[in-house]
Amino acid sequence: MNEWLKFEKNGSIGTLKLNRPDIRNPLGEPEDAENFEEARDLINNDRDIRCVILTGEGSAFSAGGNVKNMKEKKGNFSGSSVALRERYRYGIHRIIRAVWNIEVPVIAAINGPAIGLGNDVACLADVRIASEKAKFGVTFLKIGLIPGDGGAWLLPKIIGFSKAAELLYTGKIINSETAKEWGLISEISKHESLMEDANTLALEIVKQPPDALRMAKKLLREGITNSFDTVLEMSANMQALMHLTEDHQEALSAFFEKRDGNFKGK
Repeated sequence: MNEWLKFEKNGSIGTLKLNRPDIRNPLGEPEDAENFEEARDLINNDRDIRCVILTGEGSAFSAGGNVKNMKEKKGNFSGSSVALRERYRYGIHRIIRAVWNIEVPVIAAINGPAIGLGNDVACLADVRIASEKAKFGVTFLKIGLIPGDGGAWLLPKIIGFSKAAELLYTGKIINSETAKEWGLISEISKHESLMEDANTLALEIVKQPPDALRMAKKLLREGITNSFDTVLEMSANMQALMHLTEDHQEALSAFFEKRDGNFKGK
């Protein structure tokens, strides 16, 4: 990873920070796909990491794509329609897939505006909490585009078809209060305490047995696209594995002894 995507690890909690604050953390630059894939692999291969916080540096979470580059037909937005299609498939879509395929729970700590692609990246998280200063928008139509990054699949699953359609078709911006009312976020924090609140939530998550935690996330994600029967079969398979772990026995001992478990991923 380079300076545009910062990663920090504190105990079992990792933090990924979008780091282009002077231009409101746009995404989709040529190096972004590689950076996010490197971050995904680092997180997935580190069995000590049990939760990740995704946030932005500065006043914005992410303003989405680089509209200036779009206007000037520069970088990812240059060339033929075929070239543009391939840059989405092998550029922006790699960012989306990388975040989606992080195996541990991801908390989006939305510190400011999350617009367009930025909103859709926030939707990739398992849990979203937001600063009182955050704003949300699905503004693709405002610039003559459509959601090119999977947002048309993600957003209706989070807030329902009607609300997703309203956001997309109007291009309006909503505040944190409306976002919470619609189910886009689960909590609103005071701006200055957002990261503290995100870490408090992460500390609750990392108390859980790490292998069971990763499997639980996998099961939730599979439930979005698979049939009930398929999820039941996966549940049986995963549960059989969990019953034979040392962490399961430790969790049972902790339950009867009325203490927190000491889980080691075994």
